[in-house]
Amino acid sequence: MNFRPRRSEEPEVSLIPLVDTVLVLLVFFMLTTTFDRQAEFKIQLPEASATPGEPPAQAIEIGITPQGSYMVNGKPLVNNRVDTLKRAVESVAQGRTDLPLIISADAKTPHQAVVTAMDAAGQAGFVHLSIATQHSPDNK
Repeated sequence: MNFRPRRSEEPEVSLIPLVDTVLVLLVFFMLTTTFDRQAEFKIQLPEASATPGEPPAQAIEIGITPQGSYMVNGKPLVNNRVDTLKRAVESVAQGRTDLPLIISADAKTPHQAVVTAMDAAGQAGFVHLSIATQHSPDNK
């Protein structure tokens, strides 16, 4: 039988080793971190002129309605898929990818429809791409 009174000692948590470990890790990560520079592009944006230019006689025009339907040189397409638009542009161009391609879209046309038209033109090999604008008398 044990008649000695028991001492109740509270366990003690020493924070000093934890702080030391955290500081060592902090110094380690600070010394081993590499700082990468972001790639910078120098882009020269086009400027709009006051007088509208006349489109060339042999330009291919992709028209986009507010609902996102496509027309190539005024002829509506069967559906709004990229491959259909690409085939229509290629058939009108007859292999000449040096022709200028003009995209004209309504102001309420979804942005995705314009990007799809640009993608189809790029897949068809066109590099001379223009976006048609209309001068508004309200914006002077």
